[in-house]
Amino acid sequence: MVNAKISGIASFTPDDILDNEMLSKMVDTNDEWITTRVGVKERRILRQEGKGSSFLGIKAVEKLLKECAVEPGEVDLLICATSNPDYRFPSTASVIAHECGLDKAYAYDIQAACAGFIVTMQAARAYIQSGLYRRIIVVAAEKMSSMTDYEDRSTCPLFGDAAAAVLVEPTEEPVGIVDGDFHVDGTGLPHLLMKAGGSVKPATAETVAAREHFIYQEGRAVYKHAVRDMLQSSLTVMKRNNLTVDEIDWFVPHQANLRIIEAIAGRIDIDPAKVLVNIQHYGNTSAASIPLCLDEYKNRLRKGDKIVMTAFGAGFTWGAMYLIWAIDPR
Repeated sequence: MVNAKISGIASFTPDDILDNEMLSKMVDTNDEWITTRVGVKERRILRQEGKGSSFLGIKAVEKLLKECAVEPGEVDLLICATSNPDYRFPSTASVIAHECGLDKAYAYDIQAACAGFIVTMQAARAYIQSGLYRRIIVVAAEKMSSMTDYEDRSTCPLFGDAAAAVLVEPTEEPVGIVDGDFHVDGTGLPHLLMKAGGSVKPATAETVAAREHFIYQEGRAVYKHAVRDMLQSSLTVMKRNNLTVDEIDWFVPHQANLRIIEAIAGRIDIDPAKVLVNIQHYGNTSAASIPLCLDEYKNRLRKGDKIVMTAFGAGFTWGAMYLIWAIDPR
């Protein structure tokens, strides 16, 4: 049976760093308060004028193509996972594809909030297994600073900007995406959203003045659902595939909040050394967080490693994915 594997991975983060000391001069907070509650020490911010999520995605895709020795014209499809599109239309994927010279590829966006990467990987898997496409780039590109309210001490310490991309190709080897479990619950709407700027509440002088074009989050409700739902999805894919916690080589949760990560890992009872974490350096980069983490640790990953990934985001939308790593480090 043909399966879909990750055959290459790359990421990009901006050079500018916003650390906790700098943030404490912008809003009423401090390093101890932030570190204790969310575990973030610094985050990367894209400050160039006129540059959006596509800029981050272009950099990641260009790096991916170079590292994989793939010509742009050899790519069939590019899917971009983002909650921060350059424009309401056209798609950010179309901008990235054009700027990267993917002149033979179709391209479109997926909006699944912080679960965007694994949701998009499930779509890529379906395309590969159907035979419709053979070489797909999945890119997660998030300029989270574009919708972060730096006057809100409860949310502004969380978010950073980043992009990461993977090349997905067919394989008949026993590697690649094995299973995925995905859910959505619309009752989560009032707990995590941007209140204005869409068709329900278009932008007006009043919505701007009320600061309704930034992330609104009810932290306690989100924490409770995130821990419960990511845990359950992870356990579901483990049970369906007869995978014990000892057999998992790596557990890669969405980097939303270190306390959420610790709570889930503790309840699964997995060895902390198997839990990949980089939130302290980048903050919550939404859909980019899982592939960014995989890329950072890729020299520790070995072909055949069993990996469980899980994410939770606005919607609420969440899920988990089990894959077997297909790349040996150089």
